[in-house]
Amino acid sequence: DNLPICLMHPLDVVKTRFQIQRGKADPNNYKGLGDCFRTIFRAEGVYGFYKGILPPILAETPKRAVKFFTFEQYKKLLSFTLLSPGMALSVAGLGSGLTEALVVNPFEVVKVSLQANRDSFKVQPSSFAQARTIINTDGFGLRGLNKGLTSTLGRHGVFNMIYFGFYFNVKDAIPASQDPRLEFMRKFAIGLVSGTVSSCVNIPFDVAKSRIQGPQPVPGEIKYRSCFQTMALVYREEGYLALYKGLIPKIMRLGPGNINKVHLKMKTLSSFTHFLFFCGTKKKIF
Repeated sequence: DNLPICLMHPLDVVKTRFQIQRGKADPNNYKGLGDCFRTIFRAEGVYGFYKGILPPILAETPKRAVKFFTFEQYKKLLSFTLLSPGMALSVAGLGSGLTEALVVNPFEVVKVSLQANRDSFKVQPSSFAQARTIINTDGFGLRGLNKGLTSTLGRHGVFNMIYFGFYFNVKDAIPASQDPRLEFMRKFAIGLVSGTVSSCVNIPFDVAKSRIQGPQPVPGEIKYRSCFQTMALVYREEGYLALYKGLIPKIMRLGPGNINKVHLKMKTLSSFTHFLFFCGTKKKIF
């Protein structure tokens, strides 16, 4: 289950590097995607593409369990409302994304701080050492291990709202095929478009999150404080296109990657049900 993370992580590192750079005046400015890959490889080696990989690996299982489990629960609750089935799927996706964000944000803070570090991989602190440093310096709160929470809520909430709503509505609208190859292509195409559209819409929240969780321009001085303040500041200083930094590696990573998430949904829900049972939960939840 962690293989996609390992394969796509170099793109995540590149995405973060693009999002934290502050225009052409930034001394660490990358000229393009190829330049970024070459610069990281020359200065930091091949292991530089795997900085911060442990936090997403550790977060993947609980994140997936929370995402799909809460999506099903929100969907059941919304079935009692007057919302149309299509709107209910989007709202359930929004709820699952907001809940998921609460789980993953501390992992994201550690990951982004490691990805932003341009030191050699060998001298970089471990994920656990970095987490201890953040906690000892700034604590667990919104300036420490949970900084950028609002941006993470926006990123995951918006992504899941569009992804689940788009995927399931379009999937139901396009007839299934009896040919296994055509059916695979149908789901592949729908998943690819869903992930791409979702990534394009939520990217400003992602940029704000990286700016808040990454290094500040002046050490000791907090420039990027909150989600919408950061968006406004980036727009004012760098233009609206700066809010879409890292979009290409984000689409390359998240668009195809999210196809697997829906197909793993029932497997995740089944595993989570067994987990609850063995923890002493007797009541049937599905």
